[in-house]
Amino acid sequence: MQIYFVRHGKTEWNLASRFQGGHGDSPLLPQSLEDIKKLGHHLQGTKFRGVFASPLQRAFNTAQGIDDAMNANLPVVIDERLREFNLGDMEGMKFDDAAKKYPEQIDNFWHHPEKYDPTELHGEDYEHVIARGKNFAQEMAERFPDDNDKILAVSHGAALSAIMGGLLGYPLKDVRKRGGLSNTSLTVLETKDGGKTFHPVVWNETSFLGRKLSKTDSL
Repeated sequence: MQIYFVRHGKTEWNLASRFQGGHGDSPLLPQSLEDIKKLGHHLQGTKFRGVFASPLQRAFNTAQGIDDAMNANLPVVIDERLREFNLGDMEGMKFDDAAKKYPEQIDNFWHHPEKYDPTELHGEDYEHVIARGKNFAQEMAERFPDDNDKILAVSHGAALSAIMGGLLGYPLKDVRKRGGLSNTSLTVLETKDGGKTFHPVVWNETSFLGRKLSKTDSL
């Protein structure tokens, strides 16, 4: 079976380089609504068994927009395990301000996941995010065991980097080694052993957007 992982469309806080995290949220940009339609059209004809989304509006609205553009008429099922990293006290802060206030935590968050300790920030660590993401993926593999089964899961940049790195079996220090994910990007992971192992089929695909991405599309 295959899981089509999508990062939500770009938001106002993405554009402003602010941490949104697992509780902060901001509206999708008008451009994002068009991007979401393009992704939906790109996926039209793909037979999904289900559509799942983080409970945050930016992800849920992305999933609903894709579903509408595909004319799939599938209900978007909210799944808490797809929520973005809880970044605690950093949520709502601009990246530069957070780096000045929490230099060690920011460096470890992006570059040394095995050293990231969010205790001071009242946040969530990598191990917990990876564990909940693996739990989701393994449950989906058990529910939809056929080789041609596909589901769509809309989540968030930091969470997806951690979750998918975990699903691919990377050690914690390398879990982000493939880099960040662009807004409205598509990544497809496949399992052929009931969710025990996964391998990448598509990674951070954005060609269907038909435009050059800006720096803030990948923040």
